[in-house]
Amino acid sequence: METLTQEIAAAAARMVVEDGLDYGAAKRRAGKLLGLPPRTALPDNDTVEAAVREHIALFHADTQPAELAALRRLALQWMERLAEFRPHLTGAVWNGTATRLSDVVLQLFCDDPKSAEIALIDHRVDYQARSVNGFNGDAVDALSFSSPCAELGEAIGVHLMIYDHDDLRGALRPGANGRVSRGDRKALLARIEEESQHD
Repeated sequence: METLTQEIAAAAARMVVEDGLDYGAAKRRAGKLLGLPPRTALPDNDTVEAAVREHIALFHADTQPAELAALRRLALQWMERLAEFRPHLTGAVWNGTATRLSDVVLQLFCDDPKSAEIALIDHRVDYQARSVNGFNGDAVDALSFSSPCAELGEAIGVHLMIYDHDDLRGALRPGANGRVSRGDRKALLARIEEESQHD
Protein backbone atom coordinates (compact mmCIF):
# COMPACT_ATOMS: atom_id res chain seq x y z
CA MET A 1 0.00 0.00 0.00
CA GLU A 2 2.88 2.30 0.86
CA THR A 3 4.24 2.01 -2.69
CA LEU A 4 0.89 3.08 -4.21
CA THR A 5 0.86 6.17 -1.99
CA GLN A 6 4.41 6.96 -3.08
CA GLU A 7 3.53 6.38 -6.73
CA ILE A 8 0.60 8.83 -6.51
CA ALA A 9 2.80 11.33 -4.64
CA ALA A 10 5.56 11.09 -7.28
CA ALA A 11 3.08 11.59 -10.15
CA ALA A 12 1.46 14.52 -8.31
CA ALA A 13 4.87 16.05 -7.55
CA ARG A 14 5.79 15.98 -11.22
CA MET A 15 2.59 17.93 -12.06
CA VAL A 16 3.20 20.42 -9.26
CA VAL A 17 6.72 21.15 -10.51
CA GLU A 18 6.25 20.82 -14.29
CA ASP A 19 2.70 22.21 -14.68
CA GLY A 20 2.34 24.50 -11.67
CA LEU A 21 -0.69 22.63 -10.28
CA ASP A 22 -1.66 22.98 -6.63
CA TYR A 23 -1.38 19.88 -4.44
CA GLY A 24 -5.09 19.04 -4.42
CA ALA A 25 -5.52 19.19 -8.20
CA ALA A 26 -2.24 17.33 -8.76
CA LYS A 27 -3.24 14.48 -6.42
CA ARG A 28 -6.64 14.06 -8.09
CA ARG A 29 -5.13 14.14 -11.57
CA ALA A 30 -2.38 11.69 -10.55
CA GLY A 31 -5.05 9.26 -9.33
CA LYS A 32 -6.87 9.46 -12.67
CA LEU A 33 -3.64 9.17 -14.62
CA LEU A 34 -2.76 5.98 -12.75
CA GLY A 35 -6.26 4.60 -13.44
CA LEU A 36 -7.17 4.34 -9.77
CA PRO A 37 -10.76 4.11 -8.49
CA PRO A 38 -12.24 7.50 -7.45
CA ARG A 39 -12.28 6.60 -3.75
CA THR A 40 -8.59 5.66 -3.58
CA ALA A 41 -6.93 7.27 -0.54
CA LEU A 42 -4.62 10.04 -1.71
CA PRO A 43 -1.33 10.95 -0.03
CA ASP A 44 -1.30 13.83 2.44
CA ASN A 45 0.34 17.14 1.56
CA ASP A 46 3.49 16.41 3.57
CA THR A 47 4.06 13.25 1.48
CA VAL A 48 3.53 15.21 -1.74
CA GLU A 49 5.85 17.97 -0.53
CA ALA A 50 8.59 15.40 0.15
CA ALA A 51 8.09 14.03 -3.38
CA VAL A 52 8.22 17.58 -4.80
CA ARG A 53 11.56 18.16 -3.06
CA GLU A 54 12.84 14.86 -4.47
CA HIS A 55 11.67 15.74 -8.01
CA ILE A 56 13.33 19.17 -7.82
CA ALA A 57 16.59 17.65 -6.55
CA LEU A 58 16.61 15.12 -9.42
CA PHE A 59 15.48 17.28 -12.33
CA HIS A 60 15.80 20.97 -11.43
CA ALA A 61 18.72 21.27 -9.03
CA ASP A 62 20.56 23.57 -11.46
CA THR A 63 17.71 26.09 -12.01
CA GLN A 64 15.36 25.93 -9.01
CA PRO A 65 17.49 27.72 -6.37
CA ALA A 66 17.79 30.87 -8.53
CA GLU A 67 14.06 30.78 -9.38
CA LEU A 68 13.15 30.40 -5.70
CA ALA A 69 15.44 33.29 -4.75
CA ALA A 70 13.83 35.54 -7.40
CA LEU A 71 10.33 34.67 -6.17
CA ARG A 72 11.33 35.31 -2.55
CA ARG A 73 12.67 38.74 -3.51
CA LEU A 74 9.41 39.49 -5.34
CA ALA A 75 7.46 38.39 -2.24
CA LEU A 76 9.62 40.67 -0.13
CA GLN A 77 8.78 43.66 -2.36
CA TRP A 78 5.06 43.07 -1.86
CA MET A 79 5.50 42.47 1.87
CA GLU A 80 7.22 45.85 2.14
CA ARG A 81 4.48 47.58 0.09
CA LEU A 82 1.77 46.00 2.24
CA ALA A 83 3.64 46.15 5.57
CA GLU A 84 0.73 47.81 7.41
CA PHE A 85 -1.34 44.60 6.94
CA ARG A 86 1.17 42.31 8.71
CA PRO A 87 1.91 40.17 5.61
CA HIS A 88 3.07 36.57 6.07
CA LEU A 89 4.42 34.47 3.22
CA THR A 90 3.15 30.89 2.88
CA GLY A 91 3.08 28.11 0.28
CA ALA A 92 5.89 26.95 -2.00
CA VAL A 93 7.83 30.24 -1.97
CA TRP A 94 7.95 30.07 1.84
CA ASN A 95 8.73 26.35 2.18
CA GLY A 96 11.41 26.36 -0.53
CA THR A 97 9.76 24.17 -3.19
CA ALA A 98 8.83 27.00 -5.59
CA THR A 99 9.84 27.14 -9.26
CA ARG A 100 9.12 29.83 -11.87
CA LEU A 101 5.62 28.30 -12.26
CA SER A 102 4.75 28.91 -8.60
CA ASP A 103 2.63 31.79 -7.35
CA VAL A 104 3.43 34.03 -4.39
CA VAL A 105 0.86 33.58 -1.59
CA LEU A 106 0.71 36.24 1.11
CA GLN A 107 -1.62 36.16 4.09
CA LEU A 108 -2.59 39.61 5.37
CA PHE A 109 -3.89 40.12 8.91
CA CYS A 110 -5.98 43.28 8.74
CA ASP A 111 -7.87 45.42 11.24
CA ASP A 112 -10.23 46.31 8.39
CA PRO A 113 -10.52 43.75 5.55
CA LYS A 114 -11.44 46.41 2.96
CA SER A 115 -8.27 48.41 3.63
CA ALA A 116 -6.11 45.90 1.68
CA GLU A 117 -8.30 46.38 -1.40
CA ILE A 118 -8.00 50.14 -1.05
CA ALA A 119 -4.21 49.79 -0.83
CA LEU A 120 -4.15 47.81 -4.11
CA ILE A 121 -6.31 50.44 -5.79
CA ASP A 122 -3.87 53.12 -4.52
CA HIS A 123 -0.99 51.08 -6.02
CA ARG A 124 -3.02 50.94 -9.30
CA VAL A 125 -3.05 47.14 -9.17
CA ASP A 126 -5.63 45.42 -11.37
CA TYR A 127 -6.81 42.56 -9.13
CA GLN A 128 -9.56 39.95 -9.04
CA ALA A 129 -11.44 39.20 -5.82
CA ARG A 130 -12.82 35.78 -4.91
CA SER A 131 -13.57 33.67 -1.87
CA VAL A 132 -11.40 30.68 -0.90
CA ASN A 133 -11.03 28.35 2.09
CA GLY A 134 -8.60 29.77 4.62
CA PHE A 135 -6.14 27.94 6.86
CA ASN A 136 -8.73 27.83 9.67
CA GLY A 137 -11.39 26.27 7.42
CA ASP A 138 -13.48 29.44 7.05
CA ALA A 139 -14.03 31.28 3.77
CA VAL A 140 -11.67 34.23 3.31
CA ASP A 141 -11.35 36.87 0.60
CA ALA A 142 -8.49 36.40 -1.86
CA LEU A 143 -7.18 39.23 -4.05
CA SER A 144 -5.21 37.94 -7.05
CA PHE A 145 -3.09 39.79 -9.58
CA SER A 146 0.00 39.45 -11.77
CA SER A 147 3.24 41.14 -10.86
CA PRO A 148 6.22 41.46 -13.21
CA CYS A 149 9.34 39.66 -12.01
CA ALA A 150 12.30 41.22 -13.83
CA GLU A 151 14.70 38.47 -12.70
CA LEU A 152 12.56 35.73 -14.27
CA GLY A 153 11.44 37.88 -17.21
CA GLU A 154 7.77 37.06 -16.72
CA ALA A 155 4.66 37.93 -14.73
CA ILE A 156 4.06 35.97 -11.53
CA GLY A 157 0.70 35.37 -9.87
CA VAL A 158 0.36 37.00 -6.46
CA HIS A 159 -2.50 36.04 -4.13
CA LEU A 160 -3.39 38.00 -1.01
CA MET A 161 -5.49 36.08 1.51
CA ILE A 162 -7.33 38.49 3.79
CA TYR A 163 -7.61 37.45 7.45
CA ASP A 164 -8.82 39.17 10.55
CA HIS A 165 -6.10 40.60 12.76
CA ASP A 166 -7.07 38.16 15.56
CA ASP A 167 -6.35 35.16 13.30
CA LEU A 168 -2.63 35.92 13.58
CA ARG A 169 -2.47 34.48 17.11
CA GLY A 170 -3.04 30.86 16.05
CA ALA A 171 -1.28 31.24 12.70
CA LEU A 172 2.28 31.05 13.96
CA ARG A 173 2.07 27.78 15.86
CA PRO A 174 4.09 24.94 14.27
CA GLY A 175 2.04 22.27 12.49
CA ALA A 176 2.01 18.54 13.26
CA ASN A 177 5.29 18.22 11.29
CA GLY A 178 6.96 20.74 13.63
CA ARG A 179 7.34 23.36 10.90
CA VAL A 180 5.81 26.81 10.79
CA SER A 181 3.79 27.17 7.59
CA ARG A 182 4.14 30.95 7.20
CA GLY A 183 6.59 33.70 8.07
CA ASP A 184 6.76 37.49 8.23
CA ARG A 185 9.29 39.74 6.49
CA LYS A 186 11.97 39.16 9.15
CA ALA A 187 11.55 35.36 8.93
CA LEU A 188 11.74 35.50 5.12
CA LEU A 189 14.90 37.62 5.22
CA ALA A 190 16.44 35.00 7.53
CA ARG A 191 15.61 32.25 5.00
CA ILE A 192 17.05 34.29 2.12
CA GLU A 193 20.23 34.88 4.15
CA GLU A 194 20.47 31.18 5.00
CA GLU A 195 20.07 30.15 1.33
CA SER A 196 22.75 32.63 0.19
CA GLN A 197 25.21 31.01 2.61
CA HIS A 198 24.65 27.61 0.94
CA ASP A 199 25.61 29.00 -2.51
